[in-house]
Amino acid sequence: MNEFLAPALGPVLSVVSSPWFLAAWLVLMLPSLVIVIRDLATKNVHLMSLMKVVWGLTVLYSGPLGLLIYWRTGRKEIPDDRPWRRAFRSVAHCYSGCGLGEIIGVLIAVGLLAAGNIVTAIVTFALAYTIGFALSFGPLLQDGVAPWQAVKDTFRAETPSILVMEIVAISVDLMLAGNAGMGEVIFWSSLIVSLTLGLLAAYPVNLALIKAGVKEGMMDPRMTDHSHHAEAEADPMHPRYHPGHA
Repeated sequence: MNEFLAPALGPVLSVVSSPWFLAAWLVLMLPSLVIVIRDLATKNVHLMSLMKVVWGLTVLYSGPLGLLIYWRTGRKEIPDDRPWRRAFRSVAHCYSGCGLGEIIGVLIAVGLLAAGNIVTAIVTFALAYTIGFALSFGPLLQDGVAPWQAVKDTFRAETPSILVMEIVAISVDLMLAGNAGMGEVIFWSSLIVSLTLGLLAAYPVNLALIKAGVKEGMMDPRMTDHSHHAEAEADPMHPRYHPGHA
């Protein structure tokens, strides 16, 4: 595939193949990760543990873009919770699991199996879908939803987003680094580019699903704060329990 696309992708390949690309990425990503971790540990400590992991992984995959998404949509300091904000939280939730599955899949397929592009794509998609699905299926079970109903709800709400995200991400990854090994810069830089493009491609899908009422998106972080305090006041075993408070 690269032989036919190389002329058109030449300028892009020359950039992402450079060690300077990875160096610049680290310079941008690491401070972004520190900022989000610090904010989650201080100003937004009330967020659910799962969402803290989601935001950490989103920034790890997409650096400043992930930080921007968190800052504008995932903090209690947001001024409102319009559909576009819920869609970004929803796609970040999906992205964290699918991205993890994609990275693990590529490492297994290329690093352990030395597989070709087709096997790599199959393994990567399978793991990305499985982990992305599990991140939504598990919380539904914890909320008391019946297993079969949780399967149906998760399939309906998450499959369109995962499909678009992974089709774009895997295609871009194979176009940029289809024949690359783990010792090559392009192997790692293509993951950065492909994951981020998958995130952007899946965003309008999540927005459409939310507007159509297929999914609600992740909870408003301002309401999470309220729920956290309400739970604390109602639970005698909670360290913040205050008897007599409503």
